[in-house]
Amino acid sequence: MDTTLAVGFFGALFAIMNPVTNLPVYLSVTDGLQPAEQRKVAIKTITCCLVLGGTFAAIGNQALGLFGISVDDLRVAGGLVVLMIGLNMLNGTQSTSHHGTEGERQSYPEPETVAFYPLAFPILVGPGTITTLILYAHHIKNATDIIVYASVFLIVLLLLFVTFWNASTLAKHLSVHARVIMSRFMGMILSAIAIGMIAAGLKVLLPGLA
Repeated sequence: MDTTLAVGFFGALFAIMNPVTNLPVYLSVTDGLQPAEQRKVAIKTITCCLVLGGTFAAIGNQALGLFGISVDDLRVAGGLVVLMIGLNMLNGTQSTSHHGTEGERQSYPEPETVAFYPLAFPILVGPGTITTLILYAHHIKNATDIIVYASVFLIVLLLLFVTFWNASTLAKHLSVHARVIMSRFMGMILSAIAIGMIAAGLKVLLPGLA
């Protein structure tokens, strides 16, 4: 996995799992908990993300094969999902595929039990994240690629953990304007990455377009 791919992988994962824009979500679903209890939820959430993400990265391509889906099919379909998430971020709205519908948000479980659902799945490891993990795992060719891939994923999880661990403190200093700017910027980056995914898939599925 060359540097360009590694940077693209980091950019896509960071944009989708964005610690800054997901901080308010984390605070809202853990509302009512003491800082110490919020930190316990943070540990459980990141652990769940690690297990889920690692599972999809390891067996994602094989699972696609069972359904007769090629990587290029996923590039187009997944690229559209990622593009929708990016456009929602640009427009200042939440993607229902990751954050759930209004009805689903109202039925979220008690704050102590939100680590797996909805925080890890589907907010952090939702369709966009899963698509990104599987598509970039397809570029792994040797042991070095595995190390780079795992390092990028772990760095993003570490950033999430640090943010959630210090959630109560950061909430006092992170302005609404900062969150909006970050969300819009990441939305643009994510949309551009999604277009690249779609274009790469279409070139293979429809060679005449190339």
